[in-house]
Amino acid sequence: MSQSAVRPLREAPADEVATNAVSLIRAGYIHKEMAGAYAYLPLGLKVIENIKRIIREEMDAVGGLELIMTTLQRPELWAKTDRWDDKQVDIWFKTKLQNGNELGLAWSHEEPITDMMRSFIKSYRDLPAYVYQFQTKLRNELRVKSGIMRGREFLMKDLYSYSPDEASHQKFYEKMKTAYMTVFQRVGLGDSTYETFASGGAFTQFSHEFQTVTPSGEDVIFLDKAKKIAVNQEVLTDEVLEQLGLKKADLEEVKAAEVGNIFSFGTTKSEQLDLYYTDKQDRRQAVVLGSYGIGVSRLMGVMAEHMSDEKGLVWPESVAPFKYHLIALGSESALKRGDALYDQLVQDGQSVLYDDRDQRPGEKFAEADLIGLPFRLVISDKTPEGQVEYKPRSQAEAVNKPEQDLKN
Repeated sequence: MSQSAVRPLREAPADEVATNAVSLIRAGYIHKEMAGAYAYLPLGLKVIENIKRIIREEMDAVGGLELIMTTLQRPELWAKTDRWDDKQVDIWFKTKLQNGNELGLAWSHEEPITDMMRSFIKSYRDLPAYVYQFQTKLRNELRVKSGIMRGREFLMKDLYSYSPDEASHQKFYEKMKTAYMTVFQRVGLGDSTYETFASGGAFTQFSHEFQTVTPSGEDVIFLDKAKKIAVNQEVLTDEVLEQLGLKKADLEEVKAAEVGNIFSFGTTKSEQLDLYYTDKQDRRQAVVLGSYGIGVSRLMGVMAEHMSDEKGLVWPESVAPFKYHLIALGSESALKRGDALYDQLVQDGQSVLYDDRDQRPGEKFAEADLIGLPFRLVISDKTPEGQVEYKPRSQAEAVNKPEQDLKN
C-alpha cells in the first residue's frame, strides 16, 4: 500500500446518496466521474474481474462462446425491428459521423449479434449456437441515484442463444436458469436471490428476472420462499397467480434489486432481421432467439449494499480483490517479519494486500474494515514468533494462528 497512490478516502462526495457508491468510493474501489458514470480503481477492477471469471466459467459450461461486439451501431439495423425510434426506445445515446450520418451507442446487442450470426447460421448443422460478451452499455437513463446499481455507463454480460426450434430453446432456457442461480450462489447472493416472473412484453407472456432481496432495491416482488420463486409486482394478477399455482395470502412483499434476466424472443427478431436456416427436409425456418443478461457492475453494487456493516464492506472470498489484508505494526523487527510473511504468502500463490505504511494502528484497522477483505492478518511486537494475529472480517474477535496454517 505504500507504493499505491490510490487508497481509501474515508469520505464520499456530498452529492452521493446510494449506499453502494458511498461504501465503494470511501473504500477506494470506484471514482465518481459524473452522475451515472464511475471509474473502477485497482481494487474495484479486481472485484469486477472476479465476478466476470465466475460468470465466464458458468457460461462456458453451458456451451457459450465469448466474443465482443462494437459500441458503435448502425441505425438501419435497429429500424428493422422498430427500435431506433426514440418513441420506442427512449434511452438511446446517439451521435453523428463527420459526414452527418447518425450512429447509435450500444444500449443492447440483440440486433447486431443476430445480424452477424446470419453469416454463420445457414443450416440445421450450424445450430444451436450460443455466444456471449462482456461489454460496456450506454443508456440515457433519466434518474441515476442508485450508484453503480443503475448507471448511464455500465458493464454487462449478455448471452444470446440461437436454437432450431422451440423445444430445444426451452431446454437451453431452463439450463440457463440453473446456470444463473449457480452464479449468484458463487458470489454469495444465492440465499437471497429469487427467480422472478416478470413481463414478457410482445414476445412472450413472461420473462424471468433474478431479484436479490435488499431494502435499497428499486423493484417490489412477492415471494414464495418455500417454492423459491417470486412474482414481480408489475405482473401480479389473480390470473397469473392461479397459473403459477401460488396463493397471494402466503406471499411476502419485499423490495429487491434485479441482478439478471432471461428473455425469449421466439422467431420474431429472426424474421425481422432475416435469420433463417435450412432444416433436414430442406425447408426454410426462422431461428428461435433467447437473450440472457447479467449487469456485472450492477451486481457488484448489489453486493456492496448486501455485504457490508457499519464499518465498511464485507466481501466473500469468491470475489474479494485479495484474500488477506496484512498489517505490520511497531518496531523495525515487526516490519521485517511482515515483509517476510508477505513475500512467503505471495510465493505460495496467495493474494495479499500489504499495509506496510507508517500510520497509526487505529487508522490501519479502520481502513482494513472499510476495504472489507475476508481475513485480516496483523504482525506486531506482541505477536509471538512464527504466528500471526488472524481475524475474519465477519467476526469480532482475533486469534493467534501459526503462519504455516496460512498456506494453501
